[in-house]
Amino acid sequence: MKNLKDRLIAFNAPLLPEKVQLKYEAMAENAFRFFRGTCHIFYEDLAAAKPLPLSPLAWICGDLHIENFGSYRGDNKLVYFDLNDFDEALLAPASYEVVRMVTSIFIAFDYLRIEPEKALKMAQLYIKTYAATLSRGKAISIEPRTAKGIVRNFLESAEKTSYKELLKKRTVSKKKRIMLSLEDERHFKLDKKLRGELKSHISEWLETSSDGPYNYKVVSVVFRLAGTGSVGVKRYLFLLKSKNIEDHYLLIDMKQARQSSVLPYTNVQQLNWESEAARVIGVQKRLQQVPAALLSTTTFRGDSFIIQELQPVKDTLKFKLLKENYRDMYEVVSDMASLTASAQLRSGGMQGSGNIDELMAFGADQNWQEELIEYARSYAIKTKEYYQIFIEEFSKGRYGTK
Repeated sequence: MKNLKDRLIAFNAPLLPEKVQLKYEAMAENAFRFFRGTCHIFYEDLAAAKPLPLSPLAWICGDLHIENFGSYRGDNKLVYFDLNDFDEALLAPASYEVVRMVTSIFIAFDYLRIEPEKALKMAQLYIKTYAATLSRGKAISIEPRTAKGIVRNFLESAEKTSYKELLKKRTVSKKKRIMLSLEDERHFKLDKKLRGELKSHISEWLETSSDGPYNYKVVSVVFRLAGTGSVGVKRYLFLLKSKNIEDHYLLIDMKQARQSSVLPYTNVQQLNWESEAARVIGVQKRLQQVPAALLSTTTFRGDSFIIQELQPVKDTLKFKLLKENYRDMYEVVSDMASLTASAQLRSGGMQGSGNIDELMAFGADQNWQEELIEYARSYAIKTKEYYQIFIEEFSKGRYGTK
């Protein structure tokens, strides 16, 4: 197996070079951020390790960790708390989703300097709740009326967030015109040629796609930076203005979709998706109780892209804010476990996934649970070792910066 630096550089080579440097800087912040940026290494190591206990096949998001749950507004206008990142989504053993999530618990708790005993108890809670939800065979969803504790507060706050607040953060007024702000650290200026091509492309999409909002025009576009693992892909943010309603705007995110980084490390036969973007939103619609509003795909300059509305309510629950309240953390992890199982039940029996009976039997079987927790705990230690190696090499300029 290649050394860590070679593995990281090889994986990130196809990405935008100047943005990859920003990705490495983000990964250098802490071991949890490093873990988020190295999903491919996690699965490469998992494939090389002793096999996990057998589990049914399931549709998985592929990169599940404690900060890949959050709020969003569904196409039915309600706000939900659910899995919210599907870039790596595919068909794989159900245990793949669970072991990555449990590993993230150990890594995050170590980063937050929470006692190892509490981390273990939280990992056990997640596994037991996930298994119990599977064994019941009935998916649940979480929205303000059914949420409890901190998640309910989180969703109620999200419901109150307005589009005006989002626009205020993202835009500036120039000569009585609203434009996307380049003062925002997540926004970058595009060269004139690319900017013109992107405006023309989205204008055509607005005219021809049944997924797009009705009667809008493109006002402004910038390069957008977001996340950790996805830093370096081509990603653009558009400001659209309504032709019918005065001073009404929408923000549209257009993100390049790459092959799932899980795919090389599973021998499961996959569907022949029309594009990588179609795979991402196709699995997302299977896993979420109600899909997010305005999901679409497009192809630009030969690359596959996901189009979605940038929502004022879409947000990730930041775990470090829960550090001082163990009860809140307990409730959130329990909810996350139920949602993981529910996503698999919701998509059970679809085109290769294990059916509901198989998923229920897996949940009722306790023999796999301890082995999975032990793998996750040992891999969290390995990730911390990787991180130390990365930090040392990064500080010496071996990733192109110094």
